[in-house]
Amino acid sequence: MTSNAIVQKLWNFCTVLRDDGLSYQDYLEQLTFLLFLKMAEERRQTQPGAQSVIPASLAWPTLDRLDGEDLDNHYRHVLLELGKKPGLLGTIFRKAQNKIQDPAKLKRLVSDLIGGEQWTTLEVDVKGEAYEGLLEKNAADVKGGAGQYFTPRPLIQAIVEAMRPEPGRAIHDPACGTGGFLLAAHDHIIQHSNLDKEQKRFQKERALSGTEIVDAAARLCAMNLFLHGVGGEDSISVGDALAARGGEYDMVLTNPPFGRKSSVTLTGEDGAEEREPLTIVRDDFWATTSNKQLNFLQHARSILKIGGRAAIVVPDNVLFEGGAGETIRRRLLHECDVHTLLRLPKSIFYAQGVRANVLFFDRRPASEKPWTKQLWIYDFRTNQHFTLKTNRLGREHLDDFVACYNPENRHQRQETERFRAFAYEELVQRDKGNLDIFWLRDESFEDTANLPEPGVIAAEIAEDLQAALDEFAAIAADLKA
Repeated sequence: MTSNAIVQKLWNFCTVLRDDGLSYQDYLEQLTFLLFLKMAEERRQTQPGAQSVIPASLAWPTLDRLDGEDLDNHYRHVLLELGKKPGLLGTIFRKAQNKIQDPAKLKRLVSDLIGGEQWTTLEVDVKGEAYEGLLEKNAADVKGGAGQYFTPRPLIQAIVEAMRPEPGRAIHDPACGTGGFLLAAHDHIIQHSNLDKEQKRFQKERALSGTEIVDAAARLCAMNLFLHGVGGEDSISVGDALAARGGEYDMVLTNPPFGRKSSVTLTGEDGAEEREPLTIVRDDFWATTSNKQLNFLQHARSILKIGGRAAIVVPDNVLFEGGAGETIRRRLLHECDVHTLLRLPKSIFYAQGVRANVLFFDRRPASEKPWTKQLWIYDFRTNQHFTLKTNRLGREHLDDFVACYNPENRHQRQETERFRAFAYEELVQRDKGNLDIFWLRDESFEDTANLPEPGVIAAEIAEDLQAALDEFAAIAADLKA
């Protein structure tokens, strides 16, 4: 079966379960649990003598032979027990619940849809692409999907091509979502390198790591890596990456969750909930702030080795916010080589109303002189109009950026209409060290004959309004706290 055929087969049954109140996210989680159990059993059968990661009392055959209430009860027991296990099992099954209320539909999912296929005989690419297809369908679901954990794959591919990860390097994503950056980096290395046996083992088991605070996203990421044949037992950890210092990595690739403020929700004795701003205090950070985007930027810098490289997606406010934002920008420009900024168009993320950029920088050793000499900015926002349905972002749309980035030797760049260099002295003289720089003329203000389609304009207005409402809601919650 092709990956598209598998996706369609599995997704068709989702419409049946939607009638029972199951969201796309719930359905994808149930597929993840059952797929892992089925593949573990297939490997046990094809590799005699090999110790199964699943205890016999919880293995696939114990589900396959049951139906009705017995199946429902045992499935709940399996999820509960596997969620207590360490390593990969614990990551995938942590806090797992059976969301399928009808035992007859659970039986069909077990015996027909999952049990009817030999998953280990499928090519890794087919399994991986099929799961990626399911993840994207889930991300596209406006109401119940996980779009905030899914970075557009064309953008990821362009970033990875610009960064050119190499064999033998430790690559980390502190907000790994469903694992897009890690898998793209892995694919790039495999396709562009001739690895020996030891390098292949390192690449498969130790090269990639990620942290994810949301259990549901972490399990999807762990399963995504598993189906691609990548990752060790502890490649994906569940927790708040900002809570403590991390390891030291050669490369950080990440798109932290959108939303400016970190907060905790407190529940009183009367059941009323109240949000309080959460300020991250770390001695390796330059500034203390509750702005999680600024904290992720500081964290990305802190976990890089000297000479390590980072590409991080940041919203516009990181470029111009005062106070802690100014402190962090000025320190980053001085202590790191901040060499490239990619300004992204709206309407390419499933999380609506996002104005984002990609910041590229290298960590450098302590120095009295600033490491940043020039910041090259590529404006991919002005006069660019994309939608999630009718005019989707494709990898080809970022060809010019990758060419201008010049991965072979970024010190031999040339300015173009969309790509300009700004000297360090010019940057630090700007008010608050503002990096929110643009120079192209917005044609929509002058050429009314070539305006985007009405649907595109309406979608952009809706996104702007939603983003503004989200900001006001966050401010109101902070003031109430």
